[in-house]
Amino acid sequence: MAVSMAFMNEELDRMKREGLYGNIRTLESPQGAVVKIGGKDYLNLCSNNYLGFANDPRVCGKAKEMIDRYGVGPGAVRTIAGTMDIHLELEKKLANFKGAESAIVFQSGFCANLAVVPTLTGDGDLIFSDSLNHASIIDACRLTKAMVIRYEHSDMNDLRAKLEENASHKGKKLLITDGVFSMDGDIARMPEIIEIAEEFGVIVAVDDAHGEGVLGRGGRGIVDHFGLHGRVDVEIGTMSKAFGVMGGIVAGSATLVDFLRQKARTNLFSSALTVPDVAANLAAVEIMEASDEPVKKLWSNGDFLKAELKNKGFDVGKSETPITPVIIGEAQAAKDFSARLFENGVFATAIVFPTVPRGTARIRAMVSAAHSVEDLKRGVDAFVRVGREMGVIT
Repeated sequence: MAVSMAFMNEELDRMKREGLYGNIRTLESPQGAVVKIGGKDYLNLCSNNYLGFANDPRVCGKAKEMIDRYGVGPGAVRTIAGTMDIHLELEKKLANFKGAESAIVFQSGFCANLAVVPTLTGDGDLIFSDSLNHASIIDACRLTKAMVIRYEHSDMNDLRAKLEENASHKGKKLLITDGVFSMDGDIARMPEIIEIAEEFGVIVAVDDAHGEGVLGRGGRGIVDHFGLHGRVDVEIGTMSKAFGVMGGIVAGSATLVDFLRQKARTNLFSSALTVPDVAANLAAVEIMEASDEPVKKLWSNGDFLKAELKNKGFDVGKSETPITPVIIGEAQAAKDFSARLFENGVFATAIVFPTVPRGTARIRAMVSAAHSVEDLKRGVDAFVRVGREMGVIT
C-alpha cells in the first residue's frame, strides 16, 4: 500500500484495539422478527422495521405490481425526466397523512436533511442544533456556510440563552432537532421549542426519522403527537424505518416544497426514488391510514420489553418510545455482550463510540409489531443469562 494510504490500516488497527471495530453480520432472509444468519435463525432485536412492513405481503405485492407497470428505475433526476405520476401520488398521500399542505420525497432520510439545511441556510445565517442530533443533520450543517450553534441536549434554558445572545443577528435563523433521539429513545420537547422559536422568529425543522409510524395518531409523527400542525415549518422524515422501505420525506407549506423542488441539490443532482420503493411506500401509507393496530402493537411490545429488562436489573435509560437502550458501559464489554447474545440465538448489535459517548456503549434493543410476546420473553431470557454471566446484573 502506498505510504499516503497507510493511515487507513493504522486507523483500523486502532479501532480494533479500542473495541470500536464493527463486525457486520449478513442477513440471508427477509427482514423480520426472526432472521437467518449463517444458515441459522436468530431473534432480531436490532432492526428499525418498527411496524413489520419490510416483508409485509401487501407492501411487497404493490412493489411487484408497479414494477410490471413502470419498470424498475426512474432513469433520471426528478427535474429532467425522472418524475413519474406515482412519485406525485406518493407525495400527495404523504402530505395528507402528515396533515401538511405539501410534501416532497427524496432518496433517503439522509438525503432529505442534505436537501433542507444547505438549501434554507447559507453564508451569514445561523443554525441552532441539538447537541445529540443525528449524523445526517450534522453533515447537512457542514455543507452550508452558516454558523452552527449547538445547544445542550433538550435544554430549553440553554436554547433560550443562545437565541438571546444572537437576537440581533440579521441573517436567517434555523433551529433543527431530532424528533426522537435514536440512541436514547427520548422525545424532543417540541411544544417548548416552538414557543421559544416563535418568540425569536426562528425557522423550525424537525427530523422525525424515528417518529414516523411511531408517534401521533396511527404513526403520523411528532407534530401530530403534540398537536402542532401549522406551527412546525419543516418536517423531515424517512421511510426506511417504520415504513419498511427506503426514501426520505419533507413536508410543510407548498412554498417550502416548491423551493426545495427547484433548489435542493439532492433533488437536482441525484436520480429519483426507484419505482419499487415508491410503490412499497404507497402501500405502507395506505396500511397506516386504514388501521392503527400495527402502531399499538409496536408500543405494547416496547413497553413489555422495557419493563421486563428493567425488572431484571438492567439500565434501560430514560426512553420515552419503543427504543430500549441497555447500557453496558465500555465498548468492548458491549461488543462481548452482543457476541454472547448471538451465541444464545439473539441478534442485537452493540452501539459504541462515536455513535454514543464513550462509557455509554449499549445494546439498543429494537422491537417490532411483528414480534410476539413469546419472542420477547425469549429475548429477555437471553439478556438475563448473558447479563449474569458477565456480571452486568446479579
